[in-house]
Parts: sequence; C-alpha cells; structure tokens
Amino acid sequence: MSKKILALTAEPISGEALKSVTEADDAEVLVVAPALNTKTRFWLSDPDPAIERAEDVAAETEERMEEEGVDAVGETGESDPLLAIQDALATFPADEIVLVTHPEAGRNWLEDGVVSGARERFGDRPVRHLVVD
Repeated sequence: MSKKILALTAEPISGEALKSVTEADDAEVLVVAPALNTKTRFWLSDPDPAIERAEDVAAETEERMEEEGVDAVGETGESDPLLAIQDALATFPADEIVLVTHPEAGRNWLEDGVVSGARERFGDRPVRHLVVD
C-alpha cells in the first residue's frame, strides 16, 4: 500500500520539491491549495480572487506532479490553512502532511503560525515544512 501525503501549498510546486522533504515516489498525494486572501479582501468579504488563485495553484501543482510520475490530485481549501487540512483529512487519511509556505518576509498573513499549529493539532502524523519563493 502506498503512502498518503497531504500537501498544503499556496504556490505551485513540483514533484521534485515534494520529494525533497518526503518519499513521494510511491505515494498518493492530495494537494490542497488554501484560498489565501489579503486582509482587505477578507474584511470586504471578497473571496473570489483568492479562490481563483487557489484553483490555479491546485491545477498547476497536480499537472507538474503528474508529469513527474507522482500520483496527485489537486483541490482548493478553506482560507484558514489549518481548517483546510482538517477538512482534507476527513476524506483523505494522510500518513503525513507537508506544509509549503513562503519565506518569512513574503508570507501571507494567514500563513503565520501554520507550521506550529499543524504540528500541535495534527501531531499524530509527521508534519514536514518546505519553504518556497
């Protein structure tokens, strides 16, 4: 039976990037792209651009991974990354979680504390962290 990996990412990533932190060669990967919004759009209740961006990220990541032989499916998730993980785990019992974030200086405000929060909330499985530009 292959390993199940849940990858949460706000930027398109490749299978190679995922493989740099986990054994993704023989894995089933669910890519969840949270609909990260700006604070202004969040307060104005304007999620459409964030949802559209998340759809693009999920589709591009799925395509890149499939091209590299990684069995992946992409979907969008809630704007709260921890809620997006929780929702995905309800239907995809991942063996491990990979969190892909921006460097600290370029992080979206919703990414702050997501790694420590995920390790605290979902610590019954490995939670790995990958930083991408």
